[in-house]
Amino acid sequence: MKKYAAPIMLLAVFEITAVTLWLTKDNPFYLFNFSYIGCSIALSMFLFIRRQRHARRVAQLLVGSYMLVYLGLISRENMQIEGFWYYLFTGVFEAATIHYAVAKIFGPLIFGRGWCGYACWTAMVLDFLPYKTPSQPRKRIGWIRYVTFALSLAFVAGLFLAHAQNMEHIMFQAFIIGNIAYYAVGIILAFALKDNRAFCKYICPVTIFLKPMSYFSLLRITCDKEKCISCGKCRRVCPMNVDMTDNSRKRENGTECILCMECRMNCPKNAL
Repeated sequence: MKKYAAPIMLLAVFEITAVTLWLTKDNPFYLFNFSYIGCSIALSMFLFIRRQRHARRVAQLLVGSYMLVYLGLISRENMQIEGFWYYLFTGVFEAATIHYAVAKIFGPLIFGRGWCGYACWTAMVLDFLPYKTPSQPRKRIGWIRYVTFALSLAFVAGLFLAHAQNMEHIMFQAFIIGNIAYYAVGIILAFALKDNRAFCKYICPVTIFLKPMSYFSLLRITCDKEKCISCGKCRRVCPMNVDMTDNSRKRENGTECILCMECRMNCPKNAL
């Protein structure tokens, strides 16, 4: 049972979160929401342990489509970063603020940027594009993410300063338009740079929250130096250009690891 410790632990964290929010907020939705997400990710990890090649896709589709279609389009909740700013400014600990606290601010202390690998509805689509392995060196344009982060904050702050009416409707429209823009830019970048994850590396504003917390992540890929033959295959297949042969916290692009496990599946010596 030791090999199933990670999915069991992760499921336990989500269940504790689900029950705690259900009881404190007196709303059974949180019990269903976090239980569903936890079970979906745990199932994916279980399938990976059973060596199912497309295990991660299961979580991506189950969680990503649920958040995009049910929470976003049906329930009209803006789960993008604009929704987080909106609820934060209104002082309401609901929906997007809870989502960000669990998945993107405090959660990464446990599972790093696992959100990006298993639950993001933008990456859910981008990962089906043909350029799964980057063929070019990483570009030095990561500063763009800070621009999009600032623009999202300025947009919502501007609405509050202007005392805009029908804020809920505006937030829903922003969710629709924002997602269309994210998909369009993500797909264009993927083909232009021949890299499915170019959007995640250079544009996505959410990484501003994820990166600092991921530095201290409990779940992380480590390398058994005695087994490693320095073939470099793990680095070549990594979609985020992480140097997983370096076990230090300061390894190259270490806070970018999305726990996709491509390195583990392709390691000829099971050193990871």
